[in-house]
Amino acid sequence: MADALITADPKGTLTGAHYLDGDHACCEGALAAGCRFVAGYPITPSTEVIERFAARIPLIGGVFIQMEDELASSIAIYGAVWAGAKAMTVTSGPGFSLMMEHLGLGAMLETPCVFVNVQRGGPSTGLPTMPGQADMMQARWGSHGDYELITISPSSPQESFDFAIEAFNLSEKYRLPVILMLDECVGHMTEKVNIPPADEIKLYPRRYTACKPGEYLPFKPGPDMAPEMARAGQGYRFHITGLTHDEKGYPVMNHAAQERLVRRLVDKVRKRADDLVRVVEDGVEGAECVVVSYGITSRVASLAVQLARDEGLKVGHLMCKIVWPFPAGKIRALSGKVKSFVMPEMNYGQVVLELERVVCGRAKVALVGHGGGTVHDPREILKAIKESLL
Repeated sequence: MADALITADPKGTLTGAHYLDGDHACCEGALAAGCRFVAGYPITPSTEVIERFAARIPLIGGVFIQMEDELASSIAIYGAVWAGAKAMTVTSGPGFSLMMEHLGLGAMLETPCVFVNVQRGGPSTGLPTMPGQADMMQARWGSHGDYELITISPSSPQESFDFAIEAFNLSEKYRLPVILMLDECVGHMTEKVNIPPADEIKLYPRRYTACKPGEYLPFKPGPDMAPEMARAGQGYRFHITGLTHDEKGYPVMNHAAQERLVRRLVDKVRKRADDLVRVVEDGVEGAECVVVSYGITSRVASLAVQLARDEGLKVGHLMCKIVWPFPAGKIRALSGKVKSFVMPEMNYGQVVLELERVVCGRAKVALVGHGGGTVHDPREILKAIKESLL
C-alpha cells in the first residue's frame, strides 16, 4: 500500500490545551493513534500510562488487561494485533529486560505494535523513582539474532503525545515493534500539551490484504519490503512462527531461507534509514562543537549550549528524536566540518559508542556520562564543550 494517510478516529480523542504529565500524554497519544488494546503490569515510573489507559479505555470500546507479569504483557499484544487491534505494552527497566525475547519475536513476526519504556536508574531494581537513560543500547540490541527496530525518545510531555502517534504510524508502515523511550523526568513532569482536533491527526493505515483467502501469503513482501496483513477469524488461514519461515509462514530450516527472510527484516529499516532521521538542529551550521543529545538530557544540554555561546564559543546542538536508527548520514556529514562532538547521556556510555563509530576519528568525541538518579549539571556539559575545543 502507498504512503497515503488517513485521519484519526475522533471517538474518544481529547482536543485543545491540557496540562498533562508525560505518562498521561503518552496514553492520550496512543488513544489518538487508535490504540484500543493495552496489556501491562504496574512498574514505576511507567504505571501512570496504564492507569490512565485503564480509566479511559472502557469509555471508547477498548480493552486493558493487567497481566501477571511483563512476559505475559508483551506476548498478549501480538495476539490482539493479529486479531485486528492496534496495541501496546508499557514498562520500565526491569520489565523491559523480561520483554526482550518478545521484541525479537515481534521483529520475526513483523507485528506492528508499540513498546513504551519509561526509563529509570539501574541495573536491577536500581532507582525506581529516579531518571536514567541506560536502557538505550538494550533497545537496540537487547534480543538475540539480527533484526532492526525503531526507537523514539521524547524530551517533553508534548513530544510524548506526538511521538506516541508517530510510533504507531511507523510500526504500521514498517511492520515491526516500535519502542518509545521516555524517562522518569519526562514521564512525571507536567506541562502544557496541545492536542489537535482528531481530523488533523494523520494516521498510517494498517496494510490489509486485498487477496482472497487461499491466495494470501502472510509474509510476501510488498514493494517497500513490508508484507500485508489479514485479520484472524475472517476466513484466512495462515501460519505464524518465530522459526525461520517462507512467505506462507511455514518453517524452512536452511541457509537460503534465513538469508532471504532475515536480510529483508534488516534491510526494510537499514535501506530506508534516511527516511527515519528525526533531529532538531540548533545553530549547527558553522559550529565548531556540536552537542548531540536525546530525551530529557536535550533540555539540560540546551542550557549548557547557551552558556557556551554566552562565552563566545561556536556551539551547535543536535537533538535526536529517533535514536535508532542513528542519524549516521547527518553526523558523518558534520564530522568533516566540526572540531568536536560532545554527548551527554544519563549512563556511562551507550549511544556515544555509535557516535564514535560514525565519526570515525574525523573529530573529537567526548562523553559526559552520568549514572542517573538526577539529570546532568549543565556546567559539566559546558566544561566538556570547552575541553573538546582545546
